[in-house]
Amino acid sequence: MGIANFSNFTQFKDLINALPADYSDKMIQSEQFLLERDEKKKLEIYYAPFEYVNERAKVVIVGITPGLHQMKKSYSTVINARGHLHSDEEILHEVKRNSSFEGTMRKNLVHMLDELGLHTYLNISSTQDLFNEASHLVHTTSVLTYPVFYNGKNYSGTTPNILKTDLLKKNIMEGFATEIGTIERPLIIPLGVNVSKVLNYLAGQDYLDANNMLLGFPHLSGGNGHRHKQFAANKEQMKMMLQHYFSKEMTIG
Repeated sequence: MGIANFSNFTQFKDLINALPADYSDKMIQSEQFLLERDEKKKLEIYYAPFEYVNERAKVVIVGITPGLHQMKKSYSTVINARGHLHSDEEILHEVKRNSSFEGTMRKNLVHMLDELGLHTYLNISSTQDLFNEASHLVHTTSVLTYPVFYNGKNYSGTTPNILKTDLLKKNIMEGFATEIGTIERPLIIPLGVNVSKVLNYLAGQDYLDANNMLLGFPHLSGGNGHRHKQFAANKEQMKMMLQHYFSKEMTIG
């Protein structure tokens, strides 16, 4: 367990702690937290402290990018950590615990993973435990580590094309591609077709093993009205993949 080697936390920690407790969206979507911008593509990437890596994780759950809600949750966690969490690693771990797929997305995720029976393979009562006492088993992350906004709104992974946009591809390779290599043979769960597209590309570049990916899982945002239909269509295939993966891991282990 530790901090990602691309972490910028030491650079931004004091700036985050200087914010008032009731900071506005405009205060964090500002030049002082801006990492990169592509005006032609209408893209902006802002800093958020999603840089803790659980290198011992058995399961890696991967989204597109943290949204504004998760970004705000991460900043508030850092501010609230003053005085009771001392090391950067502790603070970044707390950010991941508090902010990852927080809210309705987490509820949907747990419901679907439990339907697939993932908790039985991990010997826990429900995948809800992955966000509490069994957090040592999971690493949550995004193919774009830092919050990306398109035209001022949360980037969905579709427009502009995630693998055909230089700024986005560079961030994938410098962030997620290096991060996933530090975790040994995890089960990788990509959330949605755009995440799967990126992971298939990385598998083709030998950054990860395609046989360890649970393909067919829908994106969990409220904006994806087809998620239940997509999940139902792929459910049996994903159950078979889980069975195959864990029987293989038992043989290796």
